[in-house]
Amino acid sequence: MKPVIAIVGRPNVGKSTFFNYLTSSRDALVVDRPGITRDRQYGVAYHNSNSFLVIDTGGIGEIDHDSKDVADLMAEQSMLAAHESSILIWIVDGKIGLTNTDEILAKKLRKLDKPIFIAVNKLEGNLSSLSLNDFYKIGIKTVWPISAKRGDGVGKLLDKISEQFSFPLENKLEQEENPIISILGKPNVGKSTLINKIIDEERVLTYDQPGTTRDSIKITKKIKGKNYTFIDTAGVRKKSKVNDTVEKFSILKSFEAIELSNIVILVVDATEGITEQDSSLLGMIRDSGKSVIVAINKWEKLGKIEKDEVRSQLTRKFCFIDYAEYHYISALNGTGIGHLIKKIDAIIKSVETNFATSRLTEMLQEIISQHPPKIIQGRRIKLRYIHLGQKNPIRLIIHGNQTKNVPDSYKRYLTKALRKRLKILGTPVLIEFKQNKNPYIADRKVAKRSNSRKYSRSR
Repeated sequence: MKPVIAIVGRPNVGKSTFFNYLTSSRDALVVDRPGITRDRQYGVAYHNSNSFLVIDTGGIGEIDHDSKDVADLMAEQSMLAAHESSILIWIVDGKIGLTNTDEILAKKLRKLDKPIFIAVNKLEGNLSSLSLNDFYKIGIKTVWPISAKRGDGVGKLLDKISEQFSFPLENKLEQEENPIISILGKPNVGKSTLINKIIDEERVLTYDQPGTTRDSIKITKKIKGKNYTFIDTAGVRKKSKVNDTVEKFSILKSFEAIELSNIVILVVDATEGITEQDSSLLGMIRDSGKSVIVAINKWEKLGKIEKDEVRSQLTRKFCFIDYAEYHYISALNGTGIGHLIKKIDAIIKSVETNFATSRLTEMLQEIISQHPPKIIQGRRIKLRYIHLGQKNPIRLIIHGNQTKNVPDSYKRYLTKALRKRLKILGTPVLIEFKQNKNPYIADRKVAKRSNSRKYSRSR
């Protein structure tokens, strides 16, 4: 099993920057403001022939701009990460030096009885700084100067850690590729609550206040013998209401999560009805070409009349996407969660099916026979065969004559009919047309030139 390294420390000391450097990613949100990271963020780091799991945590202490309740929850999440880790890298600020909060944190960390490496950060170009002396006073001998921003000293720190511990390297190519499911929606619709219920663990921070989740948090969980990776995203509000720079970055991270995903679950709040923002987010998912499930949350709070109204709104406001799968749930109570996982499995299975060209072509000809394309300029459009171009999204390529003249209405007919026959769930089917070259054109040109020569000789 991989060793687990937790990155801990005060807010704004460079923990997320260090995490991003180790994992060669931008998974952790980095902004020059304390308290940005609020949940645990996991990633895999590689150093020489070693690999290990890294956890980025929220800051502990010195959070003035947030409520005490959120600060306490963040500290609790950080200590949970410290408990589940085998090694601690404690990031401190070399420019500021030792603080009272650091001394208090040192007492907490020593009680865990785990190996602790102090990384004195922000020493760009000055790794021999005298500020290290302050941190030796804590009583922890492993103190290392680094620059998380530039990577200075990080390699030596990892070398020292590797000397003391075993880090089995896993072949990236042999790692199982888990389906990635992003959870998207407006703030406070229950996204984090849904993930916690799915994985049966209080893994991400939930708080009765919009905007508690600011980062996109990846969580891999084995459910009934199968691995899934879920991404909890920040709530996305209307652009006109987004003024905070941090929130703008959070929204960008949500968009990136969609691109990484196989399936996107759009969570809507049944008690609020279907809003313009819900439609906007679903439109964004549609444009991405990803599979989609619309999870209507807080369903248990509605009466029969209210439920009928929401169903009517779904039909009316989401009419622009006819392949979305709908699922009614209660993230808080767990109602419908088991069926939601089954729905995810069904979508994955339907997309991963191998579509043989012969089978696809047979289906195409049956569909055409039921409703042939119109005659264009005295000639009927001929669609001869079809094959699979790509998966996720599914792209089908149809070859034939006059394909440039296929009306949009007939394209929609083919798309809907093929999706139905192939039993593809929750996933768009994109159709691309290819114009076949007429094999007789060359013969016709030769014949024309030959006839022309004959006519000239006869004269």
